[in-house]
Order: sequence, then structure tokens, then C-alpha cells
Amino acid sequence: QVQLVEFGGGSVQPGGSLRLSCAASAITFSLYTLGWYRQTPGKQRELVARVLSDDSIMYADSVKGRFTLSTDSAKATVYLQMILLTPDDTAVYYCNAVHRLTRRDSWGQGTQVTVAS
Repeated sequence: QVQLVEFGGGSVQPGGSLRLSCAASAITFSLYTLGWYRQTPGKQRELVARVLSDDSIMYADSVKGRFTLSTDSAKATVYLQMILLTPDDTAVYYCNAVHRLTRRDSWGQGTQVTVAS
């Protein structure tokens, strides 16, 4: 059973920064691609950034140049560094892991990010 636990959410003023972490357990890290999604009330969950099957990283247009996804395989952790945050970035952020072969995916419990003055 894949377990994903997110850390690092919180409240920040516009223009501020946060770093989210997602620790994965019970997986062979290299067999999965990981990513970050976000969701606001009444809207569908949307992609923020994720590692693709060729290990390149895809970003949503709205976060390009501001968010950076990175991974640490030794720690089985994926990070999302966020800078220049705006109120539009307010959402619950979810970590996602997709098995490279079975395509089965798993989700973390989510962490709230609030950007407000």
C-alpha cells in the first residue's frame, strides 16, 4: 500500500514562498512517477507539476517560472518549491504517485496552502 504524506502547507502573504514535501513509503521509489496537484472548493483537481515517464517535468502554465518540482530518491521524497505566490495559488495541494508499469495511482491526504494579505 503506497503511503504519501505531505508537509509544508500554511499561510503566506502574496509574493511569499513555501516548500511542500511529500514523503513516500512502502514503495520502490524508482518505479513511480510523482507529481503535485491542487484543488479549490467547487473545482476539479488540477495538475501543478509532475514527473513524466521520461523523467522530464511538466508544469501547469500558471506556475511555470514560479514553482519547481524536485525529487530525492534517497529520501523517497518529492518537493514543490513555490515562489511569488499569489492568492490564485490558494488550494489544497495533493501529492500523487503513479506506478510506471501498472499506471495505478495513489494520493496523499493533501495540505492547505493559503495566500492572503
